[in-house]
Amino acid sequence: MAAAAKSKKNKNLIRGADGDWEIIVGLEVHAQVASKSKLFSASSTGFGAEPNSHVSLVDAAMPGMLPVINEECVAQAVRTGHGLNAEIHPYSVFDRKNYFYPDLPQGYQISQYKQPIVGEGEVTIDVDGETRVIGIEWLHLEQDAGKSIHDQHPDYSYVDLNRSGVALMEIVSKPDLRSSKEAQAYVTKVRTILRYLGTSDGDMDKGNLRADVNVSVRKPGGDLGTRCEIKNVNSIRFIGQAIDTEARRQIAIIEDGGRITQETRLFDPAKCETRSMRSKEEAHDYRYFPDPDLLPLEISEDYIARLKAALPELPDEKQARFVSKLGLSSYDASVLIAERENADYFEAVAKGRDGKLAANWVINELFGRLNKEGLQISDSPVSAKQLGNIIDLISEGTISGKIAKDLFEIVWSEGGDPAAIVEARGMKQVTDTGAIEKTVEEVLAANPEKAEQAKAKPNLAGWFVGQVMKASGGKANPQVVNDIVRKKLGV
Repeated sequence: MAAAAKSKKNKNLIRGADGDWEIIVGLEVHAQVASKSKLFSASSTGFGAEPNSHVSLVDAAMPGMLPVINEECVAQAVRTGHGLNAEIHPYSVFDRKNYFYPDLPQGYQISQYKQPIVGEGEVTIDVDGETRVIGIEWLHLEQDAGKSIHDQHPDYSYVDLNRSGVALMEIVSKPDLRSSKEAQAYVTKVRTILRYLGTSDGDMDKGNLRADVNVSVRKPGGDLGTRCEIKNVNSIRFIGQAIDTEARRQIAIIEDGGRITQETRLFDPAKCETRSMRSKEEAHDYRYFPDPDLLPLEISEDYIARLKAALPELPDEKQARFVSKLGLSSYDASVLIAERENADYFEAVAKGRDGKLAANWVINELFGRLNKEGLQISDSPVSAKQLGNIIDLISEGTISGKIAKDLFEIVWSEGGDPAAIVEARGMKQVTDTGAIEKTVEEVLAANPEKAEQAKAKPNLAGWFVGQVMKASGGKANPQVVNDIVRKKLGV
């Protein structure tokens, strides 16, 4: 037991010139709240609009304009807290985080500091067959800044305030992650939970979910090292690359006799390197204080309970149900629940049918074809009803698995009712034992030497089954063919 535990503990270590090193990772995930309007104004949060077209006087920090809290953003934060198995605080406070940047018109960001709306929680991840529980420190609400644009003119920078004031949830993990793979699994899981809840679309391409990655290294079991923060990493693949790159940079400096400076860095995916951005600020540098324009946020226990009662089934619960009720493997269930739309499609296909057979068709045939074509489940030419009908035809014995694949291709390309296509194109499998027996006898007669060999080596019977299926154009019932072949060979 001790040896196994030691092996498990050491699996994530990085080998340096000076021995093994352990990576310590904490993540601050910034997720845009799914809301039609901003956190403190009625301006639209729509993506892709003309620059500065979704800006109110509040967003632009015009004098005398006061923020008004958006209740839907509060509700979305509470729902997310429930989804993260976290404590919900009935009393929370909005603070001013003071710093200057051209795309921050107020000169401060309205955020939450010591009294956030959501407290400690946890997320369960699976990496390489092992399950780990990652702690959540807190979740707080804050407003986003605008966007600086530097590439449209050689002498000027522009500022677009469309994002200014958009509501963000900052989900802060504990430093429980020990590898880039764990960090990627954690962000993937958090994004899946958000999408199931409908509290954020998690679209990293639009900047609706991004992460600040805190990385440090230490000798196994030693004191925590000095951490560096890598800002605004906007893809799960880049998160993994940034962590490994930064960890090796720190290890090289320490092993060369240097010391790590606490700082904020940026990750350059083209060069696969991190580079210094600025020295890392501490909380006191931001001069936090309660925002005088906003009263403390107080929500009732009844409000919190009602939001919890209305939550949808979450990924872990759905996966457990697929395993226990539908008989799926844990792996197949994890594939199916990764996206809520995929899980909904599968459930529509599996309803009233064999769960394992439905899972095989959805994962192998449908997902395989969607991936090949670069399509999402919402773009699938084969509806859940059509795929369910194909599975029914297999279960009834009307068509074989091979014919079913041909039928799937027809429905994918041409559409239509699967049963009607089978009838119109004569695709029903042959179950007439007399006809099948005649074909078996013809194949055996044409291959007498192989027939004799098969009597001594029963595994060769499969070759005859294949020949009979070929001779029948794939329409013969495979099980009936197998039974007759073995009976005729006496094996």
